[in-house]
Amino acid sequence: MTFRPKFITFDCYGTLTRFQMGELATEIYGPRLSPEALQAFINDFRAYRFDEILGDWKPYEQVLVNAVERTCRRHGVAFDEAEARRFYQAVPTWGPHPDVPEGLARVAEEYPLVALSNAADEQIMSNVEKLGAPFAHVFTAEQAGAYKPRLRAFEYMFDQLGCGPEDILHCSSSFRYDLMSAHDLGIRNKVWVNRGHEPANPFYGYTEIPDIRGLPAVVGL
Repeated sequence: MTFRPKFITFDCYGTLTRFQMGELATEIYGPRLSPEALQAFINDFRAYRFDEILGDWKPYEQVLVNAVERTCRRHGVAFDEAEARRFYQAVPTWGPHPDVPEGLARVAEEYPLVALSNAADEQIMSNVEKLGAPFAHVFTAEQAGAYKPRLRAFEYMFDQLGCGPEDILHCSSSFRYDLMSAHDLGIRNKVWVNRGHEPANPFYGYTEIPDIRGLPAVVGL
């Protein structure tokens, strides 16, 4: 890729920050479920988190509590709101994937970095500060009044940056949350960080890298 973007924009949780919802669910619910039932619980928890963000914006803590409650109901597990809130409380403590600081630091020497995250305002900077590179801008669903994959979240970012889809390179490990919406908005320059979260989907037009160490080469560094 020879494109030189005005900004390199990123999904944070999962792409840069090692998102540990499954690990925490295992810690809390593993003793109550068989291995097979636990994996189904984790899969359903992931699906309910996605479903919870598709409507009007609500606080991220409520997204997680609702998703836990719905998952527990589906699996016949006793719901405890205090346990559900542990997921929200844990998020700011999570750090980056091991490959992230090196790759980000290199591209930050040449390009402004931007985060567009489904995080809450009170959480996100704790995660960003662990990434090992300076970010020029950090935007959240709370600021946008919408969670990704809703187009409104991306449009908020464009408005704040004073740019359009043609000006950015967007990087994410998720098609469902980011790259499908980026495609629909006309973001032609996309990077899929293949962390094994989702299968490849070439229809959406992207450059694939295994981790963030591969990003400098994408932008000619």
